[in-house]
Amino acid sequence: MRIAIVGAGIGGLSAAVGLQKAGAQVTVFERAAEVRAGGSGLSVFANGLRALEALGLGPQFATITDKQAGSFAAGQRRPDGRWIARLPAESVGELRIVDRAELHRVLLDALDEGTVRTLAEVTSASIEGTVTIRPEADVESDETRKMPEDSQPATPERFDLVIGADGLNSQVRETVDPGIGPRYSGYSCWRGITERPVDLDGAAGETVGRGLRFGIAPLRDGRVYWFAVANMAQHASFADEKATVRDLFSGWHSPIAELIATTPSDRIRRTAISDLATALSTYHRGRVVLLGDAAHAMTPNLGQGGGQALEDAATLTALLAPVIAESAGSAKSDGRTDSASGVDVQLRDYDRLRMKRSQSIAAKSRVLGAVFQIQSPLLAGIRDAIFTAVPSKFTAAQAASVQRWEPPRT
Repeated sequence: MRIAIVGAGIGGLSAAVGLQKAGAQVTVFERAAEVRAGGSGLSVFANGLRALEALGLGPQFATITDKQAGSFAAGQRRPDGRWIARLPAESVGELRIVDRAELHRVLLDALDEGTVRTLAEVTSASIEGTVTIRPEADVESDETRKMPEDSQPATPERFDLVIGADGLNSQVRETVDPGIGPRYSGYSCWRGITERPVDLDGAAGETVGRGLRFGIAPLRDGRVYWFAVANMAQHASFADEKATVRDLFSGWHSPIAELIATTPSDRIRRTAISDLATALSTYHRGRVVLLGDAAHAMTPNLGQGGGQALEDAATLTALLAPVIAESAGSAKSDGRTDSASGVDVQLRDYDRLRMKRSQSIAAKSRVLGAVFQIQSPLLAGIRDAIFTAVPSKFTAAQAASVQRWEPPRT
């Protein structure tokens, strides 16, 4: 069974690993010249760990992380460092924080050589399983803002299944549920990883102000992944990103100033935070299926963007593995297989298993972000008082509902 995966992010590469282990011939198309993750971290909660284990990646993931994140005090603090609310220990006991670059390396190492094709931009995908690939020369020219004089025609390739893992601005999504694009949240986020270890004094989590928020997450080697969120116009521009974030959070509790100071300027990246303007009506159509942000892009307020992509990958792998096994040795003259009916059934199950859960988490994350980014002093004070008054049992139950997941049994 030949499967094309569009996008070499965490979701796409994880699906590639699982499906390749199941016996499929997998090709990952990546528009960029190289697969890179950028300088940020990723929170992987209990559900993400279950997904990695289901994909056979548990041991490899264990080598690039440890359990220390779950032992840190976590929750929400005021800018002066006083706690607004503390998360119960059981809510974060299995939490792992990983450098995205290290996770990408693990995923790439688990794939057969040549699985990922870089400088290969998929411009469209048909419901019959044909993808159209933009020539390398044109992709390169797009990055340098120049158009070649001898542009070549796009190349079509046929597959048994096309998986759109091409993110928030997915091109493949247009085949499945056209016309749905991103919606800006009203806030943007700087992310960075310190160049050296920083003592966190046993405390992590988020610090919440008025229209500002700062998050702290320890990596296994003592370095710290941090993020800073601020309300702003979508296309805001700053001459010096590091100076801007330093000034916005000046006077906030230790070690926030040190975290910013020990991160090189060229490794601090700002992203406009967006999710999908409308929930999709389906995650598949014909021989095309979506996963990760392409299907359910969400704001990062629950730390579940990566976890939901991993769940998608593990679910698709579990559902398609029997079809892949049955298709072995049944290739037709064009290289595809007679697996249409089996694929259709499993993709309907994928919708049933993934849509309600992922879209519910996306909606909760959107609401939580709006609450955290309140700018009014009065409303922010009411928010903090409510968070302080909420019983820890309720907080633990909410966290458990998000993290409670097991891969499907087939």
